[in-house]
Amino acid sequence: DTSLAKQKTDIKTEPSTDGFGNNNANDGRVLSASPGSGSSTGSNKQTAAVTPEDQQTLLAVLQFLKKNKLIESVEILRREAGLPENSLDPKATESAGAGSGGAAAVAEDQPDVRVVLSAYSQQGDPTLYEVYYSDLKKFIETVLDCHRAELSQVFYPLFVHMYLELVYNNHESEAKAFFEKFSGDQECYYEEDLRVLSGLTKKEHMRGNETLLDFRTSKFVLRISRDSYQLLKRHLQERQNNQIWNIIQEHLYIDIFDGMPRSKSQIDAMSGSLAGEAKREANKTKVYYGLLKEPEIELPLDDEDEEAENEEGKPKKKKPKKDSMGSKSKKQDPNAPSQNRIPLPELKDSDKLDKIMYMKEATKRIRLGSDNLPSVCFYTFLNAYQGLTAVDFTDDSSLIAGGFADSTVRVWSVTPKKLRKVKSAADLNLIDKESDDVLERIMDEKTASESKIMYGHSGPVYGISFSPDRNYLLSSSEDGTVRLWSLLTFTCLVAYKGHNYPVWDTQFSPYGYYFVSGGHDRVARLWATDHYQPLRIFSGHLADITCTRFHPNSNYVATGSSDRTIRVWDVLSGNCVRIFTGHKGPIHSLAFSPNGKFLASGATDGRVLLWDIGHGLMMGELKGHTDTIYSLRFSRDGEILASGSMDNTVRLWDVMKAFDDLETDDFTAATGHIHLQDNSQELLLGTYTTKSTPVIHLHFTRRNLLLAAGAFNP
Repeated sequence: DTSLAKQKTDIKTEPSTDGFGNNNANDGRVLSASPGSGSSTGSNKQTAAVTPEDQQTLLAVLQFLKKNKLIESVEILRREAGLPENSLDPKATESAGAGSGGAAAVAEDQPDVRVVLSAYSQQGDPTLYEVYYSDLKKFIETVLDCHRAELSQVFYPLFVHMYLELVYNNHESEAKAFFEKFSGDQECYYEEDLRVLSGLTKKEHMRGNETLLDFRTSKFVLRISRDSYQLLKRHLQERQNNQIWNIIQEHLYIDIFDGMPRSKSQIDAMSGSLAGEAKREANKTKVYYGLLKEPEIELPLDDEDEEAENEEGKPKKKKPKKDSMGSKSKKQDPNAPSQNRIPLPELKDSDKLDKIMYMKEATKRIRLGSDNLPSVCFYTFLNAYQGLTAVDFTDDSSLIAGGFADSTVRVWSVTPKKLRKVKSAADLNLIDKESDDVLERIMDEKTASESKIMYGHSGPVYGISFSPDRNYLLSSSEDGTVRLWSLLTFTCLVAYKGHNYPVWDTQFSPYGYYFVSGGHDRVARLWATDHYQPLRIFSGHLADITCTRFHPNSNYVATGSSDRTIRVWDVLSGNCVRIFTGHKGPIHSLAFSPNGKFLASGATDGRVLLWDIGHGLMMGELKGHTDTIYSLRFSRDGEILASGSMDNTVRLWDVMKAFDDLETDDFTAATGHIHLQDNSQELLLGTYTTKSTPVIHLHFTRRNLLLAAGAFNP
C-alpha cells in the first residue's frame, strides 16, 4: 500500500497526459465499477485501498447510523471497511480528517453525512477541466448521429457541476475561463439558469443560493438508451476520465431504457426543466382520472324551495321533467375514484336547484367543432393602469372578480341584477322566516350597486377564485395570505396564513370546501375553508409555484412552476403522481379537460402542451402564440381548447383532432417515446386579436359562449 501511495503522489505531481490531452491519473483513482454492476473491472483491482476521502465518507455514514441507533449495521460496515474499533471516536475522526487533503471541506466540522455527500470534493487539476470537457465534446461530436443527440444531453449538467466545483474550491480564474468558453454551447432554454450561474463567482456566493442548492441536492435526470450509455461509459473508462465519471455518478440520474435511441426532436420535446426529465418511474402510479357519479336529484324539491335560492323567478312547473334527466345516473366510470375516496361536502338544497339550472342550460348548449366555433365576448378593464393581476368568472357567468396591484379585490355583476349585502342583524330579526321569498327579503336594497370593492390585503392580489355556490371568493396576495370573502356581506371572513412569501395562485375545488394555493415558497398547500392550518403540503418543485388547478373529480391537484415542470398531486395521500417536463419557460396556465383525461399547460415559451394523465405522456404541442400564455380553457364538451396570451390574442384549437390523431399505441409505455406531429396549423381553428389588451382569463359559459378578460394597455 505504501508503495502504491508513493506512486500516486508521483503521478499527481506531474500530470501525464495521453495523446488526447487527457490526464491519465488525475487523482490516482481509476474508474470504479460501473453503476449498477457489483464487480469492479479488471483494470482497477489495484485500487482496493480506501482513499482518505472515502474513509471520511465512510466515517460520516457510520456516525449517521450510530446517531440513529443502528448499532448492528455500524459494526458490519466498520468490519467490512476494515476500520479500527476506535474509528468513531471523535479524536480519531479528527486525525483522519486532518490527514486527508481531499476532504478538507468536510474536516472543517465533524463529518455529517449530508455535508460529505453534497460537498464538491477537489478532483484533480483545475487547469484540466477545460481539457476534460473539450475531450468529451469532441468524442460526442464524432459518434453516430443516432447516439449524438442522446449523449449531448450530458453537456449541460456536466458544465454546471464542473463550473460549481471550480468555484467551490476557490479556483475563480479557471471557473471564469471555463464559463466563458463553454456557456455559449448550451441549449438556449437554459439561458436564464446560466445568467444566475454567471453571478456565482466566489465560494461565499454559494451559501444559501437556492438555484445552487437545487443543483446540489437533486440529481439531474437524463433518459438515455442502453447503447448510448455503454458508449459513454466505455469512452470515459478508456480515458480514465474520473473527473467526469465522478460527477455523473454523484450528481446525475441516468434513466436507462432498452430499445432505439431517441431522436433530437423527441429529446427536445421533453427537455428544458430545471432538473432534467422526469424519471419514468415518476409517471407509473395509477391515477383515477374518471369523473364521480352525479348525485341523483330527488323530485320533491318544491317543498324545500323556501330555503333554496330562487333566482330565476319560479320555474317550478318544469322541474319534475328535468329531474328525470338527472336521475338517469350513469354507471360508475372504471377510471373514477370511489365516491367517498375523499370526503366531499353534502349537497345543499341551493346546490340542487343550481344543478337543475345547469341541466336546463346544458340542453341549450351549442355543440362546438371545427365548423362551429364559439362566439367570443371580451370584457376589457379600462383605466386599470396595468394594475389588473387576476380575474375569475362564476360558473354560471353571473359575476366577474378582479384582483389588483393596489391590494383591492373588486366584484362586478355581469347580469342586470345588482350586488346587494345582507341586512343588519337588527333588520333580519324583523323578517318572517317562513315566507316564500325569505332569500330576497334578507337582502338590503339600499346597498345595491353594480360593483363592490373589498379591502384587506397589504400587497398586490395575484390569484382569485369563486366558490362553486357563488357565496365565497378566495384571493391570494403578495402579503403571504389567502383570504376568504363572503359575497353576502362583502367582508373578509378568514385570512389563511401558512405561506411566508407571495402566494401566486389559489383555486377552489369543483365541489367547494377545499382549495389549493401555491407561491414563492415552492410549496402548494391544500386547505379546507373551516381549518386554519393546511390539510396537505405538496412539496417537490424546485422553484415558485405559479399556477394551481383542481382535477374535475377533486381527487387531484395540478401545479405549474417556474422550474418548468408540472406536477400532479394526489389529495388523499399528498404524493406526487405525475411529473411532466417539456416546457422551456415558467408555466403560467393549466386546464383539465371536462372528462378528466387530459391536461393542457401554457408557459412563457408561448407553447401549449397537451398531456394524457392516465399514461403520463405528452400528447401534442400547439405552437402559434408569440408570448406568455396566461389562460387556458376547454369548452364545456371538451371539443375545443381556448388559449389567451400576453400577445393580445385568443386562439381556438381543435384538441379532439389532436387526441384522435394520436393513437395510444403510438407510444410504447416502456420507453415513453412519442413522436409529436408538427400539425399546429391544422389544429388552429381561429385567432382573435384585441386592439391592445393582453388576455389574462378565459371562461366558457354553460352554453359554450367564450368569455375573455384583460386590461387595456394604452
